Amino acid sequence: MNPPALSVAVITKNEAHRIGDCLASVAFADEIVVVDSGSTDGTQAIARELGASVIETPDWPGFGPQKNRALAACRGRWVLSIDADERVDDALREAIRAVVSRPAAGAAAALPAAYWLARTSFFCGRQIRFGDWRKDRVLRLFLRERARFTDDLVHERVDCPASHGRLPGRLLHDSVDSVEDMREKSLRYGRLGAEKLRARGRRGGLAPAMLHAGWTFVRGYLLRGGFLDGRAGYTIARLNALGSWVKYREAG
Repeated sequence: MNPPALSVAVITKNEAHRIGDCLASVAFADEIVVVDSGSTDGTQAIARELGASVIETPDWPGFGPQKNRALAACRGRWVLSIDADERVDDALREAIRAVVSRPAAGAAAALPAAYWLARTSFFCGRQIRFGDWRKDRVLRLFLRERARFTDDLVHERVDCPASHGRLPGRLLHDSVDSVEDMREKSLRYGRLGAEKLRARGRRGGLAPAMLHAGWTFVRGYLLRGGFLDGRAGYTIARLNALGSWVKYREAG
């Protein structure tokens, strides 16, 4: 029996307020796999109602290992990895369908084994055009047998050494619902980043924390034009700097 052409892999925890929109945008896939790490808001039930295969895990090993769990459960020749706060727009959907419909042998063998997707991020419902979120792209569509995620606790990436292509369309990223939501995320990612630094034998401290936090703010707000996004741009630059501060301060 031939495997499905496309599987979608999603990891979740307490995403009931947006998992519906996420999964609706990838309803064209042959298979949707959701790996949930202890949601208490009914995320699992919503996902199942929308046709997803839901796997519940009692632990949280980090973003990379959890995404590899989802990948291991997929059966499709192609896999689209998407976060619960992301949606596929119409143009990207058609581009993905064109890729996965190609034959598995012959001329298709010379085509890319993975594709970069352009991503547009929103802050509290407002589209962000500048700063550290500008020109964002992510490697998310790939041949299942040619790729895996790195085992990083945070800021994981797809490891696929073969040639990569780019697709038209957009991945729409509703990254945060409120300033407090982003602050919590910055603190959480900063602490995970500190663990990652310590695991690599790198140390932080007060001076590195000040240096990296300052550079993060200047880069995002001034050099990359975050100030052009107004108050939202300032808030993003400030909270990104907070995450850098926590990462290097706690690593020490």
